[in-house]
Amino acid sequence: MKSYRITVNGKAYDVDVEELKSGQAPQTRSVEAPRQAPVTTSPTPSVSAGSTKIEAPMQGKIVAVKVAEGELVKNGDVVAILEAMKMENEIIATESGTVASVNVAAGQAVDVGDLIISLD
Repeated sequence: MKSYRITVNGKAYDVDVEELKSGQAPQTRSVEAPRQAPVTTSPTPSVSAGSTKIEAPMQGKIVAVKVAEGELVKNGDVVAILEAMKMENEIIATESGTVASVNVAAGQAVDVGDLIISLD
C-alpha cells in the first residue's frame, strides 16, 4: 500500500493506493465523501447601476468588454465576451439603451448572476 496526498480544488486529501500483482483482482470498498459546509458568499458591493442589468449567465472569465460607459447600444449588440469551458460566449444587450456602468474587466472571473453591465 502506498500513501499519497492529492489536492482537489484547493483541499488536500490523503489516499492509500494498493499496488496489484499481475493477475490479482482489485478489492473494492465504498467510501463516503467528506461532507462540506455550505458555501457562503459576502454580498456584492453596491455599484452604480442602470435600470437594465446584464448578468453573467454562467461561471467563467471575461475575455473582452466591447462597450464603454455612456455608449449607446441596441438590443442584440454584443457587450462582452465570456469564456466558459474553453468556449467564447457572446453576452448581448437585452434592451436598447445607454451603458450606465461596466462592472467587469478583461481577465476577471465571474460567477452566475454577477452584474456585467447595466443600461439606462
